[in-house]
Amino acid sequence: MARQRTPDGPPPAPAVQKLRIRYAKRGRLRFSSTRDFSRALERALRRAGVPMAFSAGFHPHPLISYANAAPTGTASEAEYFEIRVTERVDPESLRAALDEALPRGLDVLEVVPAGAGALADRLEASEWRVVVRGADPAEVAQAVTAYLACEVAETTRTFKTGPRTFDTRGAVVALGVTGVDEEGCAILRVVVRHTTPSVRPDDILTALRAVTGFSPPVPPLVTRLAQGPLTDAAAGVADPLAADKDAAGSG
Repeated sequence: MARQRTPDGPPPAPAVQKLRIRYAKRGRLRFSSTRDFSRALERALRRAGVPMAFSAGFHPHPLISYANAAPTGTASEAEYFEIRVTERVDPESLRAALDEALPRGLDVLEVVPAGAGALADRLEASEWRVVVRGADPAEVAQAVTAYLACEVAETTRTFKTGPRTFDTRGAVVALGVTGVDEEGCAILRVVVRHTTPSVRPDDILTALRAVTGFSPPVPPLVTRLAQGPLTDAAAGVADPLAADKDAAGSG
């Protein structure tokens, strides 16, 4: 039997702390993909001198995990990832150093020590702000009312395995026109339960066109405002890091 090769040298230093990080994707950086962010983050971690923990094996990589990234082309105030480090660090000092090392528009907002439980399990829903440009707000409101009256509103999206048709209506917890912006464009508030496959704002707009005939004349501006546990109060979305902050405060 052939002997299994093992990497030369000592094993990587063990992780002693896990940190959960919220960042924003703003301005032109909304067009950055998850892969683009991953590359920028790894460079920023090196520049900031973060004592990253690495995996074992022939091709060690930094121990980073990403959670439910927003689609390319959408802005976000609530993106999350986790890192593991080999030395305990001060969360606020890490936040400032990492924010400085990342490109402007990828802004680090919070860093907290990870408590018990998986972060991914807390990301039950997202709240989105959708600015519908070039359309009469009254027409937008009528289309939303018609959509909400439907029991099923399907759309088709192409995945790696090919096209797939799925319902969007069942995932929509809240949808409504909340006002207009300075240019008179309708602003939609959308709360969507995380499902498989995920239902994104563009899926809802495509389904809206299918069931009501309404289609925005120009692409809307979409921003994720929050993602986390789904609450009963006005179909809100709670802070997924709240339990970690409470644990850190009582420790």
